[in-house]
Amino acid sequence: MLIISLDSCMPTKNLKTLSVIIPAYKEAKTIRRDLNNIERTLKGGLSGNFHYEIICIVDGEVDDTCREAKKVSSPSVKIYSYKINRGKGYAVRFGMKKAKGELISFLDAGRDIKPAGIMMLLAHMEWYGADVIVGSKRHPVSKLNYPWFRQILSIGYQVGIRILFNLNLRDTQSGIKIYKRKVIKKILPKLKVDRFAMDIEMLALARHYGFKRIYEAPIEVNFNKASKIQYLPITNPNSPVRMAWDTLIVFWELKVLGKYN
Repeated sequence: MLIISLDSCMPTKNLKTLSVIIPAYKEAKTIRRDLNNIERTLKGGLSGNFHYEIICIVDGEVDDTCREAKKVSSPSVKIYSYKINRGKGYAVRFGMKKAKGELISFLDAGRDIKPAGIMMLLAHMEWYGADVIVGSKRHPVSKLNYPWFRQILSIGYQVGIRILFNLNLRDTQSGIKIYKRKVIKKILPKLKVDRFAMDIEMLALARHYGFKRIYEAPIEVNFNKASKIQYLPITNPNSPVRMAWDTLIVFWELKVLGKYN
């Protein structure tokens, strides 16, 4: 398991706040356990080096996810919801507007990615003096329990990303990242992708606005068959084909039309 203590690499005075955004959709069976697990992990792993807040965004009140999330009794956990499902990108933006931390992270609900990875990303952010740290399934130290067909799709997508956006990253789509607040402050007003191509939109805009210290960190992934990425036609907003199409739109509007300027 990838676990790291921050005692040796973080100062103990002038504590910063880490905001962890958890977008959740149809997670009624697991959300309470997930949030409790994330808080236990942060409380133990941060070792008093950070204040923290956990911001759960229920992306559409379509089941009992919101009701279950609100059963978590902790002042560090904040629950927000809205009626209609809008997509992961919208949920993450909603959470970022609520976040108070100097560092802003997001982590997918559903337990695919071990929450201890947050400490690994924080340590890498300190080591590199990074603006953004991306959890990477293709980092040589990452531990994966991940279907081969998804790995092939991921590799193909990342080849396209490198060609289109000149991002020297092996994985842009993992559900765990940390941004400095100054990066979010710059890019948040420009973000508009509501679904899963939001990851590349955020990273491409960060690079576009001059934040070049973007690095990867290893993560531990156990594939959850209930993943929201579905193998459906382009008309379905959760389809990988739709994600690729949205990625091309980001490229066209950023690199050709200059609409993000």
